[in-house]
Amino acid sequence: MTYAKRLQALMLGLAVGAGIPALAAPAAPATPGGAPVDYQLNLAEPATQIAKEIYTLHNGMMAVCIVIFVAVFGVMFYSILKHRKSVGHKPATFHESTAVEIAWTIIPFLIVIVMALPATSTVVDMKDTSNADITIKATGMQWKWGYDYLEGEGKGITFLSNLSTPREQIGQPGVAATQARGAHYLMEVDNEVVVPVNKKIRIVLTANDVIHAWMIPAFGVKQDAIPGFVRDTWFKSERTGTFRGQCAELCGKEHAFMPIVVRVVTDKEYTAWVEGKNKEMALLAEDPSKVWTLDELNTKGADVYAKNCAVCHMANGQGSEGAFAALDGSAIVNGPKAAHIDVLLNGLKSGKFPTAMPAWNSMSNSEIAAVITYTRNNWSNKASENIVQPAEVLAARKQ
Repeated sequence: MTYAKRLQALMLGLAVGAGIPALAAPAAPATPGGAPVDYQLNLAEPATQIAKEIYTLHNGMMAVCIVIFVAVFGVMFYSILKHRKSVGHKPATFHESTAVEIAWTIIPFLIVIVMALPATSTVVDMKDTSNADITIKATGMQWKWGYDYLEGEGKGITFLSNLSTPREQIGQPGVAATQARGAHYLMEVDNEVVVPVNKKIRIVLTANDVIHAWMIPAFGVKQDAIPGFVRDTWFKSERTGTFRGQCAELCGKEHAFMPIVVRVVTDKEYTAWVEGKNKEMALLAEDPSKVWTLDELNTKGADVYAKNCAVCHMANGQGSEGAFAALDGSAIVNGPKAAHIDVLLNGLKSGKFPTAMPAWNSMSNSEIAAVITYTRNNWSNKASENIVQPAEVLAARKQ
């Protein structure tokens, strides 16, 4: 056992002695479905060794702080009561004490060392992303996550993960919600990250617009995703189950609607998921030469719009005054389709609205073609070039 681990054990003893319950990480989860619990006072129940160490360190340091608090204020109040003027005590005449000054310098220094060594050991372990069994790239974007399985079983799997809580449970500006909140309100997604239990999972992080953060409290993981930078973190879940987190950086209007859900399964279940996901991706593989009908594009476009565009431009296409442009009656939507495709692929950085239109080039060619076609044929829009095919989007990407 290293000195750092011995000090962690010492802090465990201090916490028990100070009367702090549940210093050691609980063996079983008390949060069904991995969701937060109302009025929970301590950290989330850990599912990884790192999270357990964080849990122990947190409570151990709290114990140290309580012991210091009681000792310092106990001496202070004792001195005030026992040496007050009303019982005949007179002020001391000394001005300094070398022994006291040495003591109150050395003792805090030793306390800091006792706290810092185990904490540093855990931080070093948190940064060791080597020898991972599976590597997954997580890309933050307003306001969803994109995942690409880069190494290990499942290599090649890629998908977007969007909030799946219905807008009817959330409401719109000035419009109250029409449905009761579900069990996992704002903490559920349409595509979960699936990983096997007891395997080291490396998460490579970046972002394509603003700073986001990938956080799963039960894993003891929180790492920023920064545009133009690649950072990484890791976890190794010791039990199966569903674990939930959120983007932990204020990333814009829909920051609260950017959950993270990781489902940890057995090796056998993971292999079955990989096989199923590969078949699903094969079925969705696009034929760029396929010509879609207007009805097909409109149907697909309505789904893409609801998941990606309605949060800013509203379900009715009216946008948010002073923040997000209206698509109903928009000059871009009703203008040449080449310019409309360019906005989706490259974004729009200028205009009278303070919030720039981000690039949506992470969507597939058919998704972009479908959502453009949908907006050009709905509300009051009557664009002359009313159909965009995936082949046109692919050609625009190559320019």
